[in-house]
Amino acid sequence: MDKNKASDSTDESKSTKTTSTTTSGFALQARKNGILDSRSSKPSKNLKDFLQRHSKTRATASPPESAYGDYVDEIDRVEKTGNEATLVVETSGKLLKKPPKGYNRVFNRSFTNFPKDVGFNQDLSAPQPDFVEGLEMQNYLPFPVDEHVRGATLYKDNPYSITLPQIAGEWKGPDGNMRGAELQSAYDGAAMVYARNKALAYMGKSDPPGHAAITTFATDGTTLNMYQHYAAPAEEDPDILQYHQYKYASTNIKDSYQGHKDGRKGLRNAQDHARDQSYALRDQLKEYWKQQRSIIHPVAEEEPLPVPEEEPLPAPEEALEEASVDEEGYEEVTDEDDEVVEPQPASQPMPPLPSRAKHQKRKRSPLQASSGHGNKRRRLRSFWKRDPKSGRQYHVHSDGAVSWLDDEGDKCN
Repeated sequence: MDKNKASDSTDESKSTKTTSTTTSGFALQARKNGILDSRSSKPSKNLKDFLQRHSKTRATASPPESAYGDYVDEIDRVEKTGNEATLVVETSGKLLKKPPKGYNRVFNRSFTNFPKDVGFNQDLSAPQPDFVEGLEMQNYLPFPVDEHVRGATLYKDNPYSITLPQIAGEWKGPDGNMRGAELQSAYDGAAMVYARNKALAYMGKSDPPGHAAITTFATDGTTLNMYQHYAAPAEEDPDILQYHQYKYASTNIKDSYQGHKDGRKGLRNAQDHARDQSYALRDQLKEYWKQQRSIIHPVAEEEPLPVPEEEPLPAPEEALEEASVDEEGYEEVTDEDDEVVEPQPASQPMPPLPSRAKHQKRKRSPLQASSGHGNKRRRLRSFWKRDPKSGRQYHVHSDGAVSWLDDEGDKCN
């Protein structure tokens, strides 16, 4: 719509002014940025798919001829006394189908969250189509699409922002011209192509070269033009990316009942295809993000380390019972000249720790404990007990003597 779009003709938040789609100089700047109009654009390699989809019979019945007559009367009234906004209100409900829940549409709102100066929009104000529809951002959760895909979300600070739309449209009122609507559609289409390509690139993918996936339309209430959009390297310089807008259908939706039905059918078929693409792209992004998270953050499944048993020192009677456990094979002398420490009476208090300088050490053999004999491991674990008061480990011998294990694994009596 010209009135509101013209009010955004410059962006004073930056040192350089930007050109609006409704002001002089926009067409030239857009062409410099690589946006081609329909005359300069080439058909996509999948044009046949667009043509077949446009003429495909719908499951729902066409509007009755009386509804077509009402449409013509409304167009005549708009041409006499109305403006572009009135035209949108009077015709959009009759031409477009309503979106399902979670798949929303917005009229005449600027893409406030679209990145600036990314090539095709250099020195241009943000796109502001008369109509755009797509999935809400919250439908992509838990995938944070706004953090990973530039240009995906259209509006700032809005969890319900339309995200990665695949279709948009422009109207022109009685005082406008279709050339202007076509130029605005070219800009809208380039923005959607840019965001779609970024989404695919995030997953390491891309559309087949020369294939179009984005659709726009432009209408003045009488003529309905349909466009396909895609990006491709320029022939004269492969490093320059050009955004094509090819007109694949043009229908007079006012002057005949059949023309009205054909145009309406083609537009609604394009809406259905855009919606299917939106859901497919969302599902791919969410699945890819889920797979990446599972690679970066694997779930650890490790067996916990055994915790030493904690038991208080047993009474003398219990000590004699525990001593029945076979001690042979659970202590080894680390050096050939080690002395054998003689057992001491159970009533004798624990002496101070022996000096390491004498090299008299007795250690448990972890290799023997883990040699694969399950019963031996269990017996080894039961050899040493932990005193809960002192935190040290001890063993009661068959004669009632108590051996203590120091912090370094040294055995002392």
